Amino acid sequence: MGRLLFLAVFGVTGFVVLIALGTWQVQRLEWKQAILAEIDSRLTAEPVDLPEAPEPEIDRYLPVAVAGEMRQGEVHVLVSTRDFGAGYRIIAPFETETGRRIMVDRGFVPTEAKDAERPLGAMRIEGNLHWPQEVDSYTPEADPARNIWFAREVPVLAAQLGTEPVLLIARTPTAPDVTPLPVDSAGIPNDHLQYAITWFGLAAVWAVMTGYFLWRPGRRRDDERAT
Repeated sequence: MGRLLFLAVFGVTGFVVLIALGTWQVQRLEWKQAILAEIDSRLTAEPVDLPEAPEPEIDRYLPVAVAGEMRQGEVHVLVSTRDFGAGYRIIAPFETETGRRIMVDRGFVPTEAKDAERPLGAMRIEGNLHWPQEVDSYTPEADPARNIWFAREVPVLAAQLGTEPVLLIARTPTAPDVTPLPVDSAGIPNDHLQYAITWFGLAAVWAVMTGYFLWRPGRRRDDERAT
């Protein structure tokens, strides 16, 4: 009897814990969906002037419009895209009409167009401010000699290009042969639904196994009486 009580308490406790974890992931899913909806609405809002001192946490995804001149010098960030395959993001210095130098992510070019000439000079650009977090333990070291970079580290690239640590991801084209890769929420992880299904699935398995272990001793006793 004591063994059955222990199994019952252990089984119910484990079931409750797994259900609680699944419920927590559902709550996290609702929270993340609200955040993504807010990001989507912000991304497509009417662009504003470039802030005087942009803050990564406050101004991330802020829609901005700038006018000025695209300057010489650019860095090439190696990427692979679902629609275009391998190529490079072209990030170049941009001098605003007020004399500020920022970086503009002009967009994507295929590998063979890495060193092609691109239009410079006066233009107006609409896009979103961003401070991408693309560096992890697997990110290779950059190769400045060949102008090949593997992540958009804003402070590092700003030092390379002599600009403010501000990156504007263009939504409007800046050159005929450069495809804009604007910011969207598709790349923001949202795995809470899968986690919730996993926890609820484990809870179901736990309940079945608990029921089986509680039923088996009684079944064994019935068999013994029958014999």
